[in-house]
Amino acid sequence: MNDQPSATRKAVAAAQRVVVKVGSSSLTTTEGGLDAARLATLVDTVARRVASGGQVVLVSSGAIAAGIAPLGLRRRPKDLATQQAAASVGQQALAHAYAESFSRYSLTVGQVLLTADDVVRRGHYRNAQRTLNRLLGLGAVPVVNENDTVATTEIRFGDNDRLAALVSHLVGADALIMLSDVDALYDGDPRRGDASVIREVNGDADMAGVHAGRTGASGLGTGGMASKVEAAKVACSSGIPVLLTSAALAERALGPADVGTAFAATGSRLSARRFWLAHAAGANGRLWLDDGAVAAVVKRRRSLLAAGVTAVEGAFDGGDVVELVNPAGEVVARGVVAYDAAELPELIGRSSHQLPPEQRREVVHADDLVPLR
Repeated sequence: MNDQPSATRKAVAAAQRVVVKVGSSSLTTTEGGLDAARLATLVDTVARRVASGGQVVLVSSGAIAAGIAPLGLRRRPKDLATQQAAASVGQQALAHAYAESFSRYSLTVGQVLLTADDVVRRGHYRNAQRTLNRLLGLGAVPVVNENDTVATTEIRFGDNDRLAALVSHLVGADALIMLSDVDALYDGDPRRGDASVIREVNGDADMAGVHAGRTGASGLGTGGMASKVEAAKVACSSGIPVLLTSAALAERALGPADVGTAFAATGSRLSARRFWLAHAAGANGRLWLDDGAVAAVVKRRRSLLAAGVTAVEGAFDGGDVVELVNPAGEVVARGVVAYDAAELPELIGRSSHQLPPEQRREVVHADDLVPLR
């Protein structure tokens, strides 16, 4: 690596408020159960960052993995009911271990369990935001995890990587540090020996030809490198730089940030509402647009009018979030639709002067619309 750190690494090293995400494989043994030494080492590193004046939100996996051994299971369960049972046992052990370990530094831990529903619903999103900010203001270390005990297949985050990206924006983090069992992003499988490390990602061009796997090497996690890359893109597109490395290098990651792969922030910070629209809210349908409407929405940031809609897909009500797609079927924006799905077919393709006065409002207003990169 060059002697001079990149601007991204300088930003991560200087970040005052940081979200640190750690995966199951970094906290547990291959047989299941918590690895006390690994957890204590992570806590030591986080505590040093806090002692230096920083604030840290820890997004920690490990609840299900920690419940495997106590329940006499041989491997990570695949069915939802057993996952929830393992989480109910493991989450208690995980929270206790963090509280005990942080107490060595007189730091208080606040446990925050979230489901996707808590982020998709606007009111829940704001409540989670207030809680996390207040914990940080009181000097506590929030430890966030997906609420595996009650989450269902339909509302699960799927992995804590995306959760970490959402939480980063939720708390206004200055950086996101993702810790796993791989020391950096490679252009192939690092276990094969012919893969090259990618130290800096400044945009999509730096990811050309990269093939990221979906499952962690240990079999204890759910995300794999692909979900970490996707989470990094979510954070970076909202102005948050990301550092990806292994938990074994956490001290360097939370120190000079001279390890792993650094992802540069590629976008500006969105308001909480716009970020929620772009990345957190669930979409209930799709509106297909013609080329003119795509240009108006994406390039000129205008409202979507009925004249630019070519087709309606899904069942939604006015006030729901929908995806806006171009003629090729690519999602180019998301927004809050002003009409029910049943109302739109007779309006699409018609200019405002062709519609009765009560139906001349925008299909999606510019204030309720977020173009996607």
